[in-house]
Parts: sequence; structure tokens; C-alpha cells
Amino acid sequence: MNSPGASTETIAAISTPPGRGGIGIVRLSGALAASIAAQLVSTSQPLEHTHARLAEVRDAEGAEAESIDQALVTFFAAPRSYTGEDLVEIATHGAPVVLEFLLRRAIDLGARLAEPGEFTQRALLSGRIDLTQAEAVRDLIEAQTLTQARQAASQMHGALSRRAAPLKQSLVDLIALLEAGIDFAEDDLDVTPQNEIARRIDALAPPLATLEASFSRGRIVHDGLSLAIVGRPNVGKSSLFNRLVERDRAIVTAAPGTTRDTVSERISLGGIPIELVDTAGLRENAREKVLDEAEQIGMRRSREALADADLVLVVLDAAQPVTDDERALVAAVEGRPALVVVNKCDLLGSDSSQPVTPAEVAGVPAVATSALTGEGLPELRERILSLATGGAAPESGLLTNIRQHQAIATALAALADAAKANANSIPHEMILLDLYRSLWALDSLTGQTTPDDILNTIFSRFCIGK
Repeated sequence: MNSPGASTETIAAISTPPGRGGIGIVRLSGALAASIAAQLVSTSQPLEHTHARLAEVRDAEGAEAESIDQALVTFFAAPRSYTGEDLVEIATHGAPVVLEFLLRRAIDLGARLAEPGEFTQRALLSGRIDLTQAEAVRDLIEAQTLTQARQAASQMHGALSRRAAPLKQSLVDLIALLEAGIDFAEDDLDVTPQNEIARRIDALAPPLATLEASFSRGRIVHDGLSLAIVGRPNVGKSSLFNRLVERDRAIVTAAPGTTRDTVSERISLGGIPIELVDTAGLRENAREKVLDEAEQIGMRRSREALADADLVLVVLDAAQPVTDDERALVAAVEGRPALVVVNKCDLLGSDSSQPVTPAEVAGVPAVATSALTGEGLPELRERILSLATGGAAPESGLLTNIRQHQAIATALAALADAAKANANSIPHEMILLDLYRSLWALDSLTGQTTPDDILNTIFSRFCIGK
């Protein structure tokens, strides 16, 4: 890809979803974008940067060409466009036949059909955005909750890059300090003392570790979680599932074993996507007869859902004593992100002795609910959200995918190696290898550091060659 303003292939694509709509947009980017657009539509005024022009879409060129639609044409001149190239957006009524007509004519006039993601790729290669911002464009398009959209928009505006940039600059400063001591020793530049190197590395590690820790919440907001509702038959799992989904999604009857298969539904809780999985009742006790093959299959799928879930709700009946199998089930989820839900608390009178209390379920937090009346449901939602996020408060500039997390983890590991080498009085040339490895990892978030960047830092901050 050439630099902005250079002669590159002009690309074109329909930028709105397939099908009919109120508005459809054809986008062009490249050196020929403006000239091609001028042949696709006729405007009363010439195109001007960031100004929208009312135009007519004509079925051919020349004075006799008929108008087939009106359009709003916006021109963005290089390098101040999304792609860093001349970019034109033609917004028409969303008739597929008109959009296809414009796209085919643009290709006939010298453009080519854009590859998936190529507009954003050009924005990246022209330096308009970095890789984390490019990923955020995709995340915003795929967002399923408002919280996901907010997080993606924050990343698009450079929240993660801004968070990492000062750390990277501190690392560049340290590298420049060591490089200067090696390369310009003849200018009587002092060699950086060991304790100064240690101090600077120690100052970098904690904020990087904090950034690495943000991945736990960033991943959850980005990807969501699965939550399995498990327990023996007729404890109210499906009723609780319907309450959390806020509609009658699962069939509920008084007969035990109504749910024979897993039923799933996606909800948003505090902006975090959660896939709820209602499972068939588990009958682990050998004295209880499994009714048929369908129930056996349902129980097997319940165990699979229990094993695969990120979060687990173990549902107990408040009006019934805890069975040995239920105690075993609670013990099996101890240490995992799990809650015990003591359901049907509405069946207990004020003077009744409650067979099951949250205090009786050792090792796993519990909450009392009534799926029938809704009692305890707000607290349950809060506890699920707290369990999902680990109690972490929302913050900006989160790591949201494995690539970003690995970059920070690599930077931290390389810094640790540099600190160890420094403590062992290893020559600065070897310490620099570890520091550069850390820098290259951060480059994958904020953009590449060039040798000129290092040299500029050296010459701007040290009095050399005087």
C-alpha cells in the first residue's frame, strides 16, 4: 500500500447491509475516487472536503441521461479521510438495484471491488488508526449490547493506545539512555548505573501488570459468558430461567422431569452478554429410576453444560431437605464461579423452619429467591454480575482479545528478563535485547517504533557532539 495521496488502486463497495432500506451507501477510496464519483452522479457544485452535495444519479452520461435517484455525496480529501486517501460516500435511497448499478459503473470506470475490511486496512496502513483501533471497528459492528458498543467506541477513539503510549515512551527513553551510553561513549556520556536501570524497569512493571489484569473484564464484555442452571428435577430451574430471560422461554409444569433437553437464551446483564442454559434435572441417586432414554440423554447434556459453563447456578428447593446428591453437586462447583440459589422461598411461612438456608451450603455463596413471586431476583442478578466481573469496576482502555493480552504478557516477561539481567550485571547490550523485545510487543498495540524514533530521543535529550 502506498502512502496517502499516492497513486493506488481505487476501491469501491456497498457499505450498507444487503437488502432494501431507507438509505444505501456506496463508498470509493483511492486516487480516482473523486473523478469516478463525478461520472456516477451530477452535482450543482463541485465536491469539497467534508461538504455534502445534493446530486442526481443518472442512468448514463450526457445531457439525455435520465435521473433514477437522488443522492447525497460527501467528499473527504487525502490525508484527512478515514482511509488517508481521497474518499467519497454516495448515499442514495436503499434500493439494491440502484446501489448495484452505481457499483458496477464505478468498476467500469476504473475502480475495483474492495476486499472485506480493505477500507479499514487502508486506514491502518496509512497511519490513520492503529491495530487496536482497527479491531475496535469490527467489534463495534458486531456489538450486541450497548456496553459492548461503548467499549468498542472507546477503543476506536484510542483509549487503549493512549493507556499504553506513556508506558511505551518510558521504555523508549530507557532504551535511548542505554543506547547513548554504548554508542556515544567517546563523548563522555555517563554509563547508566545499575540502580537507575532497575528503578526505571520497576516503574514500568506495575502499570503494565494492571493493564494485563484488565483483560479479565475486557474479555467478558467482548465475548460474554455462559451460565448453566443445574439441580435436581422440580426445584424451579425453568421458572428461574424464565424469570431471568423475562419471558416464558422454557416449558414449566408441576411434573418433575418436564425439561428433557438443554434450553438456551442470550440476555444482557449490566451490558455483559450472558448465555443462560436451562438443563434437565439431575437424578444422581441410584434409587431414583431414570424414566426413559430421552431423560438419560438430557441428563448427559446437563452434565456437559455444567462442565462447559463459565458460571453455574445450583438450584435447591427451600422447602425440601438437601439430598446427598445435591451436596455432592455443590461440592463439585466449589472453587468455580458459582452460586447456590435457594428457590421457592415463598413456600415457607414466617413460623416455619426452613429446611435449606444459605448458611447451610458451605463453601459456595447462596441467595434465596422465589421464581414465582420474583423475590430475591434483583439480588440474584447483582450477584451474577458481580461473579461475572469479579467485582472489577468499569474502566477505559481494556484489553479485549487474546492478541492484545499476549502482547502485554510478552512485554512484561521481557521486562522481567531485563531486570534479572541487570541484577546479574549483564552488559547493557544484552539488557537491550530484552528491552527491545518488550518494545516490539507494545508496538503491536500502538504502532511501530523506528530506529529514527530512538535516535530522535537520544539527540533531543542528551547534549552530544558539543
